[in-house]
Amino acid sequence: MENRKLGTSELSVAPLCFGGNVFGWTADEAMSFEILDAFVHEGFNFVDTADVYTKWIEGNKGGESETIIGNWFASSGKRREIVLATKCGMDMGQDGKGLSKAHILKSVDGSLKRLKTDYIDLYQAHADDETVPQEETLGAYDALIKAGKVRAIGASNFNAVRLESAIQVARRNGLPVYASLQPEYNLYDRAKFEAELAKVCRAHGIGVISYYSLARGFLSGKYRSEADLGKSPRGVSVQKNYFNARGWRILRALDDIANSAGATPAQVALAWLIGRDTITAPIASASSVAQLLEITRAVNVKLDETARAMLDAASAEETPLP
Repeated sequence: MENRKLGTSELSVAPLCFGGNVFGWTADEAMSFEILDAFVHEGFNFVDTADVYTKWIEGNKGGESETIIGNWFASSGKRREIVLATKCGMDMGQDGKGLSKAHILKSVDGSLKRLKTDYIDLYQAHADDETVPQEETLGAYDALIKAGKVRAIGASNFNAVRLESAIQVARRNGLPVYASLQPEYNLYDRAKFEAELAKVCRAHGIGVISYYSLARGFLSGKYRSEADLGKSPRGVSVQKNYFNARGWRILRALDDIANSAGATPAQVALAWLIGRDTITAPIASASSVAQLLEITRAVNVKLDETARAMLDAASAEETPLP
């Protein structure tokens, strides 16, 4: 498998990133270990998590995903085989939120402890924080890089104006530049990224690692009726966002191409992302080894121009509804 350079960083990553939001949620520690072992065995090396994962589960406080990954590092000895990405900035309750220097420095130490490692390959701002000067935020990252705790930095959920601003602030002040962007982007949710963010990423060589790459599982084809919604905790949001004429049109195109290619809809949807010029590695999750093996096969699915044109047409928002 040919790895890809992540933006302007020195990091080299496989063209598919595993999303660790499932660890401590739909995958317990034992299953998480199996998934991570299989992921590495299949030749992949890029894992993304966040300090806030999985705070949304009753009884959790955040840090559960990082703790599981850290326990796996300790038991497997495979830390050096992983390009590790995590994030800070979301509301951690009593532990605070945002991108102030104090909060970032506190957060990174918490993440490092839970992850049982002395460095993070890619440390990302989970969400923008307009209450803090960007000089302060980037200055905190600069200190972390110089201390050897962080190798590169990235942004998540930034809009184009703020991302461009952060790049210019970094350059004027000799501070680290965001090497990557983590936006919501998939065959259905295209407009927000493609409108302005893609242009900024191309102009500055920013690597893109898209989240919700399978539209909360909708693009896998497992949700086709209300009866399917109970298959996952995400079922309600799938119905609200994707059960419409455009969503069904995209699924039909995925089905047609998958049948012709001997693949699955999920593999085709991920292959579409992997082949986009702006995308370094889409992020996808799995709650079992079987699901993991399905999504990793996406790197072997090659879409020709006809297939890409079909998917682009089916997912275009201006396409007349059937």
